[in-house]
Amino acid sequence: MTLTSSDKLSAPDMVRDGLRQAIFDGTFEAGEQLRQDELAARFGTSRIPVREALRQLEAEGLVTIVANKGAVVTRLSLDEVQELLDIRIGLECRALKLAIPNMAIEDFEHLDEILRSYDDATTPMKWSDHNELFHFTLYEPCRRPRLLSMIRSTWGHIGRFSRAQVSLAAGKERPMQEHRELVALCRASEIDRAVGLLEEHISQTQKSLVAAARRATRTAER
Repeated sequence: MTLTSSDKLSAPDMVRDGLRQAIFDGTFEAGEQLRQDELAARFGTSRIPVREALRQLEAEGLVTIVANKGAVVTRLSLDEVQELLDIRIGLECRALKLAIPNMAIEDFEHLDEILRSYDDATTPMKWSDHNELFHFTLYEPCRRPRLLSMIRSTWGHIGRFSRAQVSLAAGKERPMQEHRELVALCRASEIDRAVGLLEEHISQTQKSLVAAARRATRTAER
């Protein structure tokens, strides 16, 4: 489909979306300074759209404007990641509740295929990739594009903390077993039990992250 002039992103929006994705995927890391002239060259614009994009990303919590230094990528604390996981619980439990009545045979076949690939994955980053694909495939039948967009944004913020770190803390075996149980409950249209398991599934990730942080602190103090 050809975009009309009214459909095209403005220059600030184009820079904002591209920079947001670059922060989410780790191209720009937490604490890194964002130089307006370099960003203007990267996105092929003047510095004016870059300044507006940075202001928008500051409102989203992705960028911090520091006096005499300019814009830097905001760091996430463990407490902030825990809060984002709380947000995941609220959004994703609602999405799953809406999705289950709409699930078809093809959805379950796709979920089974993802789990087989997940089972063969050998690194935390690959676990993370398969985990994300599994969850979004699970929620897609909810038919709520704005809800899905909010969930994806939350995942993006958590990813800045390091998707691999989150996956390593949670491990592989327990999440895999719970994923299989989730699929079984969805097949049986056990909506309340599936939603309850999903909430516990994400809550356990919170607990695993805190436990991993405690271990890291003890190791550093030795």
